[in-house]
Amino acid sequence: MNGLKINEVEALVGITKKNIRFYEAEGLLAPRRNSDNGYRDYGEAEVETLRRIKLLRKLGVPLEDIRQMLSGAHTVGDGMRRHLVTLERERQNLDAAAKLCGELADCPDRLDALDADALLEKMAEMEQSGTTFQNKQSQDIRVRYVAPVVVTVLMVLLMLGLIWLFLWAFETDPAGAPPLPLLAVFIAVPTVVALGVILSLVQRIREIGRREIDDARQF
Repeated sequence: MNGLKINEVEALVGITKKNIRFYEAEGLLAPRRNSDNGYRDYGEAEVETLRRIKLLRKLGVPLEDIRQMLSGAHTVGDGMRRHLVTLERERQNLDAAAKLCGELADCPDRLDALDADALLEKMAEMEQSGTTFQNKQSQDIRVRYVAPVVVTVLMVLLMLGLIWLFLWAFETDPAGAPPLPLLAVFIAVPTVVALGVILSLVQRIREIGRREIDDARQF
């Protein structure tokens, strides 16, 4: 089993090409390059490595632990013992959350009558004892990135389209085109607008990251 292409490995192992390339970028996989065409050639060793990575990732083993096992710094037993500690901690956290949810399942009140403050104090005490609850607020915040990114992309594409239209018109009919200084202004305006939109997006992302995520972590 030598000289396999990435498409063949994807079908053989059941790992997407994107993930295969990610594992290569992480240094977990190092296929040789074909000297004739420069493409990566995957052999039996790479296929088996990917199968082992797939197995460990399906068990939730972190990439760093997999790296240590692949390098031989840790045995399988070493890696699994470390991972078992993490799983046990997660199980305890889930048990604590399930117990609290079970207590609330018997609550006959509407949400507007729920004493959230008392429950949050109880959860804070549990967290001080080592319990970690799932915090979905960070995921809620990530949704806020979508709208500004989409608007920015659409606006930049529109401005690039205008620039292309001006250049195309100038190239198609130079005699009927406006003078070069005026054409430069026509091109500069959408360019400035596009850059301004991009800068606004960067500032917005920094604002979300600095203020909203920090606020979420305080809860």
